[in-house]
Amino acid sequence: MPCAATSVLFSVLIASVVLQTATRVTYAETPLVFISAFAPGEKGAIHAFHLDVKGGQLKPAERTADVEHPFFLALSPDRKFLYSIHAPGTFGGEENEQIAAFEIVGKYGKLKLLNRQSARGTAACYLDVDATGKAVVAANYSTGSVVSLPVREDGSLGEAASFVQHTGSSINPARQKEPHAHCFVVSPNNRFAYAADLGLDQILCYQFDAKTAKLSPNRQPFARTIPGAGPRHLTFHPNGKHLYVINELANSVTLFDYDGDTGMLIERQTISTLPDDFEGTSHCADLKITPNGRFLYGTNRGHDSIAAYRIAEDGRLSLIAIVPSLGKGPQNLLIAGNGSLLLCANMPGNNVAVFRIDAKTGDLKSVGEPVSIPSPSCIRIID
Repeated sequence: MPCAATSVLFSVLIASVVLQTATRVTYAETPLVFISAFAPGEKGAIHAFHLDVKGGQLKPAERTADVEHPFFLALSPDRKFLYSIHAPGTFGGEENEQIAAFEIVGKYGKLKLLNRQSARGTAACYLDVDATGKAVVAANYSTGSVVSLPVREDGSLGEAASFVQHTGSSINPARQKEPHAHCFVVSPNNRFAYAADLGLDQILCYQFDAKTAKLSPNRQPFARTIPGAGPRHLTFHPNGKHLYVINELANSVTLFDYDGDTGMLIERQTISTLPDDFEGTSHCADLKITPNGRFLYGTNRGHDSIAAYRIAEDGRLSLIAIVPSLGKGPQNLLIAGNGSLLLCANMPGNNVAVFRIDAKTGDLKSVGEPVSIPSPSCIRIID
């Protein structure tokens, strides 16, 4: 009897291992999603998940804890490297933040630290990698500056090639006494880099040299938003003709026409992200566009919702609906599954919600229960 029982137990163990291995292999073929946990010490981490696009489910894969306050993430174009904000101890304190470079090892989201470099400012809040993978650009919120760093052959970072300190202010005495660079994005043609500065109510434009990772002022050095708007994040339309900015303080999205030859921006429209009857306090955070260029989504923190828009041929927006984000403080969005899914990181709500995007209407429908994760601040995907 003992021998028979042992044989049965051994068979069960073997079957369990085979099942786990088969499951792991299956999920290795699904998109890999990285989500940052914005926290100090060991609580700060970058979580890796596999995304079941058909079912809309996130399955845990790996956790990298060798990073503190990883507020924002960026991936290299070849998807071999990941870059993260790293703020030891205090985020936005007296010490400059760092930018950490990681190699992505295997198919399960394991990260190998390559090196770290100074962001040359505090409260570093945004990263982008140029189309060649040879440069990383960053925005520093508290000190109101932008920086560009060269990427070495092995994916590690060199010291800053360019640093620009913004100057000035705008009309909001509480939030706009000084510059606050909130994002920095390289243009689709890789010739320009645009910084949304919340403190200045400006979108600053720089000429960008990918070979040297250096910045220089553009002929049109900036475009203005409505006074008090507080531009936060920006994104380009897939057709390369339009740029959209979400305004944190004014709770709105502004459309600019974009000239890829000159880098010039011309304002065309500003539209609210909130219901007309809303009377509370809310601040926008992030916006994303579907790959086909038909729909745009923006987040409202306070109203705790996602505003969905239809994009017309001329780039103008019309509101589809404003839906609950299923968590407090929707911070960051990601569109996955070739435009079929929207992921929303509710940072103070400690979860990530998944929505199905209706291909015809752009409407959002929640998929299952949100996934619990501490202070999720940024989502990136390898698909």
